[in-house]
Amino acid sequence: MSTDSSDLFGALFEAPPANRTVPVLVPMPAPKPYSYSVPDGMAVEPGSVVQVPLGPRQVIGVVWDSGEDGVDPKKLRPISHVFDCPPLAREMRDFIDWVATYTLSPPGLVARMALRAPNAFEPEPMVEGLKLVGGEPERMTPARARVLDTASDGFSWTRSGLAHAAGVSTSVVDGLITLGIFETVFLPPPPVVAMPDPDFAAARLEGPQKQAAEEIVSDVRKGEFSVSLIDGVTGSGKTEVYFEAIAETLKRGKQVLILLPEIALTASFMERFQDRFGAKPAEWHSDLAPRMREKVWRQAVTGEVRVVAGARSALFLPFEDLGLIIVDEEHDPAYKQEDRVFYNARDMAVVRGRIGDFPVILVSATPSVESQVNGQSGRYSTVHLPTRFGDAAMPDLHLVDMRRHAPERGGFLSPVLIRAIGKTVEKREQALLFLNRRGYAPLTLCRVCGHRFQCPQCSSWLVEHRFRKQLQCHQCGHAERTPEACPECGTLDHLVACGPGVERIAEEVERHFPEARTIVLSSDIMGGVKRLRLELEAIAKGEADIVIGTQLVAKGHNFPLMTLVGIVDADLGLANGDPRAAERTFQLLSQVTGRAGRTGLKSHGLLQTYQPQHPVMQAIVSGDSDAFYEREITERERALLPPFGRLASIIVSAETRHDAENHARGMRNAAPQVSGISVLGPAEAPLALVRGRHRFRLLVHGRRNSDMQGFLRVMLSQSPKERGSVQVQLDIDPQSFL
Repeated sequence: MSTDSSDLFGALFEAPPANRTVPVLVPMPAPKPYSYSVPDGMAVEPGSVVQVPLGPRQVIGVVWDSGEDGVDPKKLRPISHVFDCPPLAREMRDFIDWVATYTLSPPGLVARMALRAPNAFEPEPMVEGLKLVGGEPERMTPARARVLDTASDGFSWTRSGLAHAAGVSTSVVDGLITLGIFETVFLPPPPVVAMPDPDFAAARLEGPQKQAAEEIVSDVRKGEFSVSLIDGVTGSGKTEVYFEAIAETLKRGKQVLILLPEIALTASFMERFQDRFGAKPAEWHSDLAPRMREKVWRQAVTGEVRVVAGARSALFLPFEDLGLIIVDEEHDPAYKQEDRVFYNARDMAVVRGRIGDFPVILVSATPSVESQVNGQSGRYSTVHLPTRFGDAAMPDLHLVDMRRHAPERGGFLSPVLIRAIGKTVEKREQALLFLNRRGYAPLTLCRVCGHRFQCPQCSSWLVEHRFRKQLQCHQCGHAERTPEACPECGTLDHLVACGPGVERIAEEVERHFPEARTIVLSSDIMGGVKRLRLELEAIAKGEADIVIGTQLVAKGHNFPLMTLVGIVDADLGLANGDPRAAERTFQLLSQVTGRAGRTGLKSHGLLQTYQPQHPVMQAIVSGDSDAFYEREITERERALLPPFGRLASIIVSAETRHDAENHARGMRNAAPQVSGISVLGPAEAPLALVRGRHRFRLLVHGRRNSDMQGFLRVMLSQSPKERGSVQVQLDIDPQSFL
């Protein structure tokens, strides 16, 4: 007599007492969980993923840890359904609570980031397969013989897998099924990636890399919380070093998360990982197909996926047994999310490691000032890689003083840089020209009446994209066709482009080097991520002579033939009031120039600048990063800026300037008087109008030990209520000051 599976489940897990209530955290901006009753016979526990009624809708939620609230279960709506997936672990729930408390975000919105694959909450359906029963067909053909020989190992096969392994068409397999030689069986769904093998390929480490790997692996073996900073020049073998930490973690049976700032573009990283471990990691990013996202989510929570490489949102995947987080390019601004829940994935990765009691590794050629200070103070252990792998030389860097070497009229490339490009192309090597401006020109105006093309919804100029014949706003996405006549005065053919973008530099390069193969790399390239990946592969294979790109080219790519890097406008990042401007400019330009000479070829870098004596320029060309960091840290400490002080940004926006300003002033007046914390503003934001909304900014500044969250809670509770179109955004530890 067979035993029904539901009876077996009931025997193993006793049903909870009837008529009880539990708190359920729903993905809404509510300040705390809602109470629901548990129907008779339903088993739930903290972390269970459930479906509950909320108003007229059914929503997904998580049973939370708060105690009973004394409400009569008969007065509450019942949980509708419990999903058949492992509950969110206690560490994950603690992490969600911590992020919500620190960022002053509704916990439901934080939990929502961990539940972004709703179709993954139920088990994947079994896959129909085949198993050899026996017998032979009356008419044996070579194709049929190959199928039978392949299936004779006794294993079950999918129909297409068997056909592929035997080298036949699926119709051959179908014929054998019809003859009854195979029976239908059901197989578990296949994993999204193969299991990585920590011993697949021996590590090729030498000198400093080998010593660094031993230090990192030693920390991993302890199996407890620690933070290590791998600080190495571009091309020093940082990736190979942390691969050894991954191998050690896999040997200990734990899962690994690798955070990358531009995971959708780093196909080369996936290949390097596969070469080392025999299989690629699972990917997690916004461009992943929904079905694949669901598979990765499900297999991460069940432990079938051992390594995930993802963007910042991968930090909220509920792994079964996470044992290591690696944050590659830890300085990158892409780790900061500035929507709904404002958080820095680098900092939250450290928090998740502390809560889960496992190591975290930060990696960068140009670490953030915060990480440098933590390394110097001993909070992080620091591993230095001062030389490139294989003793490849760093590029020889020089400043080009644009006051002495001015471009020709209408151009933006100095004669010095043009000559260097010519020599590089002659040697059949590659040149990279970097300009962090998309499109053709940042401003278009009429030379007759002076009319400037501005976005109707934002306080920013429309950027000309000549390849697409469009004027586009890079804040809200508004686009309009480039007119032939000025809309203000009606004059034909008198519109002039002011300043360069990468498209304009490409036009200038083509004029000087018409025979050269040129590629433009920008995030708004036609064809999106897939096209960008193809372009990057083409560059790596040497199928381009001159590459012109925005900050995408600084994302850790390896171009073997790249021997010249030219920075078109090295001063660009310094031309604003951002307190992080010097740090970001140093990091970006160092990363870009580091693309040259990674395989040992003699390489050069030329930085066009009107400020050759600026400390950032001097630090880059001298290679003296220590002097730059020492100066930057001293200035931060003197001004009590992070990490020696604390900042919080409040942006008040509304459909009218009057409403935004009035609400901001009301918030300023509601701020409590607390020693060590001050409120600056309100002032109109540098981007005063975005998507038709007027913006005012308040900046809260406090000492390092200030209770910033407590101060802001009081301030928000005493502030005027948001009415009409008014919206308030709160950003703890802001990275952007626009």
